[in-house]
Amino acid sequence: MQRAARALARRFDEALRPLGLTNGQFSLMMSLNRPEPPGMAAIASLLAMDRTTLTAALKPLQRRGLVKVAADAKDRRSRLTTLTAKGRSLLVRAVPVWQETHLEIEALLHDGDPERLRKNLRALS
Repeated sequence: MQRAARALARRFDEALRPLGLTNGQFSLMMSLNRPEPPGMAAIASLLAMDRTTLTAALKPLQRRGLVKVAADAKDRRSRLTTLTAKGRSLLVRAVPVWQETHLEIEALLHDGDPERLRKNLRALS
C-alpha cells in the first residue's frame, strides 16, 4: 500500500507541477475551499496530519499569497485559514488537472470499479 501511495503521489505531483503545486499543496488548498474559514485543528484532522506539520505545509502557500492565516476574531488564540483570490484562481485551474489525473488512474484499474477502491481506502483512513 505504501508503494502504491508513493506512486500515486508522484503521479499527481507530476500532473500539478506545471501549476507550481504538489499533490499535498493541492489537497491542503482543497481543504480550505469552503464557505467559512476552517481552524487549524479542523484542517489537520481532515488531512490526517498534526498541527506542526500543517503549519509547515502552509508556509510556502502563504509566501506565494495563495492562503491567508489570521487570528480568529472570536478567539484570538485560534487561527483561521482561507484561500486568497489568487489561491482560488489557481485552484480553479488545478481541479481539472486533478480530475483528469483521476480518470487516467481509474482507467488502470483491472476491475474497472473506482468506487470500490475509494470505499476500501476510506475504510483504511
